[in-house]
Amino acid sequence: MKESIELKKNLVGTTGADNKSLDEVNGSIEVPKNAGFFKTLLAYTGPGILIAVGYMDPGNWITSIAGGAQFRYKLLSVVLISSLIAMLLQAMSSRLGIVTGRDLAQLTREHTSKRVGFVLWIITELAIMATDVAEIIGSAIALELLFKIPLVGGIIITSADVLILLLLMKLGFRKIEAIVATLVAVILLVFAYEVLLSNPSISGIIGGYVPSTQIISNHSMLYLSLGIVGATVMPHDLYLGSSISQTRRVDRSDRKELAKAVKFSTIDSNMQLFIAFIVNSLLLILGAALFYGTNSSVGRFVDLFNALSNSNVVGAIASPALSMLFAVALLSSGQSSTITGTLSGQIIMEGFIRLRIPLWAQRLITRLISVTPVLAFAIYYHGNEAKIENLLTLSQVFLSVALPFAVVPLVIFTSSKKLMGEFANRRWVKYSAWTATVILIILNVYLILQEFGLFK
Repeated sequence: MKESIELKKNLVGTTGADNKSLDEVNGSIEVPKNAGFFKTLLAYTGPGILIAVGYMDPGNWITSIAGGAQFRYKLLSVVLISSLIAMLLQAMSSRLGIVTGRDLAQLTREHTSKRVGFVLWIITELAIMATDVAEIIGSAIALELLFKIPLVGGIIITSADVLILLLLMKLGFRKIEAIVATLVAVILLVFAYEVLLSNPSISGIIGGYVPSTQIISNHSMLYLSLGIVGATVMPHDLYLGSSISQTRRVDRSDRKELAKAVKFSTIDSNMQLFIAFIVNSLLLILGAALFYGTNSSVGRFVDLFNALSNSNVVGAIASPALSMLFAVALLSSGQSSTITGTLSGQIIMEGFIRLRIPLWAQRLITRLISVTPVLAFAIYYHGNEAKIENLLTLSQVFLSVALPFAVVPLVIFTSSKKLMGEFANRRWVKYSAWTATVILIILNVYLILQEFGLFK
């Protein structure tokens, strides 16, 4: 009872119009009060799919396919463990937003000084920029492969999707959820079809989900495993999840309503992240079935596109149609990810520096911050896609640096009885989260040292 009263005290003043996260869509979607399970779940389904696209964006593709090409199905267990960690952290993120009426950026800023908040904003902004690098490059290369549009032109076209987002926000947040869900369905169907054609080993796949000590003892396998784990949990998704979980209208003074919102948001998040797990598994299986033992280079999107139509590499199933489907999936992944990336940029800008400018200007600034370095790099290395795709490696380093600054506050806030009341992390959740956090930090530090050649 005491905790419940304390919770209400902590929620006072958190839902004022000036303080709402993504104010134009916050609490904009009605949810049924006394409906059945499936009707209620349908009302809460949507935010999870926007979160899930961050776990299957173009930045994950090369790592997953390379993992299959080099070690066949053995790294599927790493994909499984990464997905379980993601489910844990994203459920905590959604619960934080629903219970407190604040997103992670707002809470972090409120619990730090102005100077520290500004530093954290810079770090997080770099993470958003790094995330957008993979999405913009992936979309631009897909446009080049599909329509022969020069890379620079593709980057400019991709950056203009912020205008589409502005229109969609006017039409309602449900429209954004539906469009992203459609793009994710395209990705899932394309890779399911390509994996089916590749005739993978079912017994090899099942065995691959069982963790092996060989992953630790084999240096190359360990390094690629760390890449898969390190690239899976994205900092911007934790900020995004804590915000868009608030798009459903919930009475925070009603404990039962809060509990229901937390329950169904968690189910939605886990269902959609399971889809992301399936997609990442399909990517690795595709790499294993088509490229294992071929000694083919699959380190770039263009390499993968060309290999799928080369019978000397993938055998009888090779066809231009297979390559085109890959490019369509790449474009779908890039576009869905840029939509959520732009939303994350707005959340972070509003939460950390409390910027008060028109929404169209805010989104335009967010997009320009992300696209400018990619565009400059593309112009400088015009015609050299290999150099441009190398930006993906640098982007993962930035994400590795920024990750602790999102994960650590998330675990602290969701474990706080003062802030979360009865909805604070249970003991097993708290210890599991801290264990996952420490492991993620160690792995990402290891990756950074590897990238700069400081640890072999």
